[in-house]
Amino acid sequence: MRGLPLVAPLRLGRPSDTWFKPALSVVAASAVPHLTLLALGRLDLVMYTMAGSFCALYGHGLPYARRARTVAGVVLSMAAGLAAAMVTASLTHSTAVLVAVGALLAAAQKVACDAVRIGPPGPVILTFVSSAALFAPQRLDQVPAHLALTLAAGAVAWLVCVGPALIRREGPERRAVARALEAAADRVAEPGPRTRHTAAAAVHAAWQCLLASGRPTPVRRSLERLVVHAEAAGACAHPDPDRLRAWAALTRARGPVPEPPPAPGTAAELYGIDAERAALRASGGRRAARRTLLRSLGPGSHLLPVAARTLIGCALAGYLCAALGVGRPYWAIVTAASLYQANTTLTWNRTLQRTVGNLLGVLVFAAVLPLSRTGPLALVLCCLFFSFAAEALITRNYWLGSVAVTPMALLVLEFGGAHPAGELVGDRVLDTVLGALAGFLAAALVTNRRAAGRVERALEAAAQARTEAERALGHPHAERAQARRALTARLVELREAADIAAGEWWQRALPEQRLLAAERAGHRTLAATAQRQGPPVRAPETRRGAVAPAPANGAA
Repeated sequence: MRGLPLVAPLRLGRPSDTWFKPALSVVAASAVPHLTLLALGRLDLVMYTMAGSFCALYGHGLPYARRARTVAGVVLSMAAGLAAAMVTASLTHSTAVLVAVGALLAAAQKVACDAVRIGPPGPVILTFVSSAALFAPQRLDQVPAHLALTLAAGAVAWLVCVGPALIRREGPERRAVARALEAAADRVAEPGPRTRHTAAAAVHAAWQCLLASGRPTPVRRSLERLVVHAEAAGACAHPDPDRLRAWAALTRARGPVPEPPPAPGTAAELYGIDAERAALRASGGRRAARRTLLRSLGPGSHLLPVAARTLIGCALAGYLCAALGVGRPYWAIVTAASLYQANTTLTWNRTLQRTVGNLLGVLVFAAVLPLSRTGPLALVLCCLFFSFAAEALITRNYWLGSVAVTPMALLVLEFGGAHPAGELVGDRVLDTVLGALAGFLAAALVTNRRAAGRVERALEAAAQARTEAERALGHPHAERAQARRALTARLVELREAADIAAGEWWQRALPEQRLLAAERAGHRTLAATAQRQGPPVRAPETRRGAVAPAPANGAA
């Protein structure tokens, strides 16, 4: 068992470089249905349209082709969870049953989002919507119409998320490559294990983003050449971090992508990328992803203890609040569900952040409540403002975003009719405290000893990938590039597994020396594969014909 920090989890960090994208997207996706319902005089239906509008928070780091599929999947998942909650609410009024169903939905949403690595905001939005719907008055004959409202608002959210592709098709890829160049510059300026891992992870993320973006375009070819420069920076004799940062700034901007002289082996590197694209198409990338998802949900998965924590913590929080007289303890379920992170230490950090943010948010709600009750338009504008503020602030620290999330969630209740302010504030404070206590108690008691086993498997996978990369040193550069990218992915997974296990309680000590030796050996092999050059190879066939020669693809 490790110590629990009190100050560090509350420190503010730098905002995300794309904080404004989800903030503006959720406002745009919410404004259309909100104002439509306002004009129709049916603001009591806002809860169902907001469920679809919240889907605009997802997928902002993905290329547009994958973002379209991801956001569509989120909309369908949101509708499925909401449908289950509404049907349950229409069939029973038993608080015990409603809490049990809410806990089951929260656990299923948590493990599914972790398995597919959906990214922020994760399952908390899905859980918030389904838990709130469980305790809202509902009739069975109303379910289809309410579900249709959610799907319609979800369609608007999908258009908001995918629409920017018409203006800047390669925007997500440009940002991913810019981050890789900035991380490479930091590694050159301050060499060390932390910057080395950060650079490797950023380069890996950039390659994955480019692989998922679809067919190569001239802009994407230029971006691929920039990633080669970022990857080779650690192996250069005299790399220039200022030049890398200048390229990153130009890449992130709206102008043309920088066209620096090709790094050694660029042409063969791009052939390697084409080979990976061809292999993904030949093997059926989506089928492989489904198989990986099923394995991550099967027996022995490291995600199952987290699902057990979520189930037990949410149920305990809901039943405690119900026992103390809270009529609709959905916020306690949401509070508990929002705590669970990759390990116990991170869960404690989130517990502290959520509690502080919610308690401060209740004070903000009490201050703005009189303003929101001046008229329906004022209520709509307040909700839109706090939706924007939550996403604008949450990347600096979770507790700061929670200060805006709490009044927004409470104002949603006002659409169905005014409630006594004292009752709303008192119930929310009680829900927050009990949800945080019950949630963290479940995290501390339900052990995750599988985290250490995941480290062992990651060590074996990294060693195998390093052996294959060393064998590829004498092969053409395209094969070495593929082996290097595979090794980079294994090293990123190894560091992730080690960080998760390091913050977990009640388990055996980690093999720190093996971890350090594996990472050092892996990065030495990465440098060796970047330095060694080989003859270019013929491009693989990707569509119906062969890829054009290197100059035609911009790979000179």
